Amino acid sequence: MAATRAISIASNSTCSLLTKSPFLLKHKPFVHTLCLKNLKLGYSSSRRSYTCRAIYNPDFLVKEEGQPESLDYRVFFVDKSGKKISPWHDIPLQLGNGVFNFIVEIPKESSAKMEVATDEPYTPIKQDTKKGKLRYYPYNIHWNYGLLPQTWEDPSLANSEVENAFGDNDPVDVVEIGESRRKVGEVLKVKPLAALAMIDEGELDWKIVAISLDDPKASLVNDIDDVEKHFPGTLTAIRDWFRDYKIPDGKPANKFGLGNKAANKDYALKVITETNESWNKLIKRSIPAGELSLSGNCLHSLEFCPPFYDFTNSCVELPGYIYLFDSNDVLA
Repeated sequence: MAATRAISIASNSTCSLLTKSPFLLKHKPFVHTLCLKNLKLGYSSSRRSYTCRAIYNPDFLVKEEGQPESLDYRVFFVDKSGKKISPWHDIPLQLGNGVFNFIVEIPKESSAKMEVATDEPYTPIKQDTKKGKLRYYPYNIHWNYGLLPQTWEDPSLANSEVENAFGDNDPVDVVEIGESRRKVGEVLKVKPLAALAMIDEGELDWKIVAISLDDPKASLVNDIDDVEKHFPGTLTAIRDWFRDYKIPDGKPANKFGLGNKAANKDYALKVITETNESWNKLIKRSIPAGELSLSGNCLHSLEFCPPFYDFTNSCVELPGYIYLFDSNDVLA
């Protein structure tokens, strides 16, 4: 029997969205203020990233279908009404102040290779397969592992800074280094700290190193040097783990760009911004989706996904939702 459990999103998280496209009007080049039932929303003209739609605040449900470690096992995300949403497309990427949503696919100290099924409707989490058999890492992964929603590594885009490698056609991966073992489908608020440019069989597969805000050491680490200080050896261990994990299966070691070293927080943020822009092009269908599933509530409710703007005191929380409005548009 399928199990259902609730995952809570903290009530102070500044999720995003939105208006529906019929209400979007002409471009205004200056800073706007709109009034909505005596509530004022200010705008900044500085683009940060793209987002799509607010998730109901404070929680949504994760619904497991099938038995774990079986071919038909799926972890779906549903809203309070029971309607399926896509963890990849519908959960907002950025929460403001340098904080991002991170979706756990593989809990630390486990080996089942769980991942968002990017080619299935509503992109549930499932266990990966090869030749009809469930896939496992040869040994446990020592960190929580998953994805940043609303990102995509474009397989048609060569990265000139990383050996002209093309994207791997997946959302950006996150390695969360906190002390707690999380659950499949859990959504954490994290801050990025570093980035590793893994090259897997010629494809670029970014690994963003991050920490959950509720970790006891979160306040101590804000950039790559802090990781070395408070989590000594961790960046090297992450690189070596991902370099070597295919070797027991007879495959060559993975490579890493950027001098075989981790890049700092600013570089990680650049990677997130660029892959978020690629995702936006994907869901706007500016780039062919191929076999990727674009099903999700944001794609049903909007003709396109407007930009998300990062600015101080940017959100107004109404009952159940938080809304942001595009600075290029204004309500009548």
